[in-house]
Amino acid sequence: MTQTLLLVLNCGSSSIKFAVFDASSDPLSRTPLWNGKVQGIGSAHATFGETGVPPFSVVLDAAQPYHAALALIGERIDARMAGRRLAAVAHRVVHGANRYVEPVRVDAVIVAELRQLIPLAPLHQPFALEAMDILLQQRPEVVQIACFDTAFHHTLPKVEQMLPLPHAAWERGLRRYGFHGLSYAYMASALPERHGAVAQGRTLVAHLGSGASLCAMRGLKSVATTMGFSALDGLMMGTRTGALDPGAVLYLMEIEKLSVAEVGDILYHQSGLLGVSGLSSEPRVLLDREDDGDEGADRARDALELYVRRIVREIGALVAVLGGLDLLVFTAGVGEHSGEIRQRVCAALGFLGVSLDAAANEANAAVISAADSRVVVGVEPTNEEWIAATYAQRLLFAATSVRAHA
Repeated sequence: MTQTLLLVLNCGSSSIKFAVFDASSDPLSRTPLWNGKVQGIGSAHATFGETGVPPFSVVLDAAQPYHAALALIGERIDARMAGRRLAAVAHRVVHGANRYVEPVRVDAVIVAELRQLIPLAPLHQPFALEAMDILLQQRPEVVQIACFDTAFHHTLPKVEQMLPLPHAAWERGLRRYGFHGLSYAYMASALPERHGAVAQGRTLVAHLGSGASLCAMRGLKSVATTMGFSALDGLMMGTRTGALDPGAVLYLMEIEKLSVAEVGDILYHQSGLLGVSGLSSEPRVLLDREDDGDEGADRARDALELYVRRIVREIGALVAVLGGLDLLVFTAGVGEHSGEIRQRVCAALGFLGVSLDAAANEANAAVISAADSRVVVGVEPTNEEWIAATYAQRLLFAATSVRAHA
């Protein structure tokens, strides 16, 4: 029997991550057959790397760099197919609004509807849709499936979805949606395996990457989260503001006379760690600079202090919603790899009974809490690609079963 493959695409504005899974394995292996990414799309320093191949520089068509990056991925995958068949492509789609709470098979109508949501997720939505468009034109025989970051949060109670705006805004779809849902869906699968019954209780997951959010879970379902109507809300991020007094936005527009586009650029691209520090959006870079004894060091310290403070404040708010805390888990790039950031956050949570094992934290161990900690603290690598692949596999299996019984 010919082996069938699933391709997962995670498209951002300047990078595309991909992973290839064996669709015939049951259960689906959490480790892809191979994966890789194109980085620096649109710049003069684009690179490509994949399993078994160290990153190397690539020259992408300056007129259509995104098309060129997708074509490169397609060529590399074709070269490794070895007689196998590509059954489906699963896309991470950041925003599904209140309509899409389950993965859906992609067609031109779906793409058109999702295009209306681009203003809500401008850093990711248009690029996933571009990939869908290209595949619909070039490989129409391949099934495409959209997997939504907002879907995991459809369990939020209404009080968590509401915004304090006139009711007509609710009717137009202005509400809190929540994001990073594929990551949190993976946590809902992996944490019971790692932590047993404690994961079913009052759990808080900190997804700390270039984008960052927290999700409060009870019974492994989302009950509150920090991102809201857009992926700008909540925690301070690499280049995004997080929660911000709307009056500051009005000031920028009314007093400083900035356009909507200029304000949007500030909120999405010039703020967060990068904006406060003036140095970098990466905590590891700022951690290396904060003791240098110059003005740059002062700004690096300010940025890190604000970054940690915002995480601690939001954790406090979500713990209040949960009525306590049993399990705190760090994930994503910063959450998985920065023991110093985890230590600073947890040091401020001593009032909850949080206590870390310094050696375990330094080693990025699965459990980093001390034996006497009242809260279990863990580190769990996320696996959004596997979640998207499992969704695609289920839809494919369901379609096959329907045809078999027709």
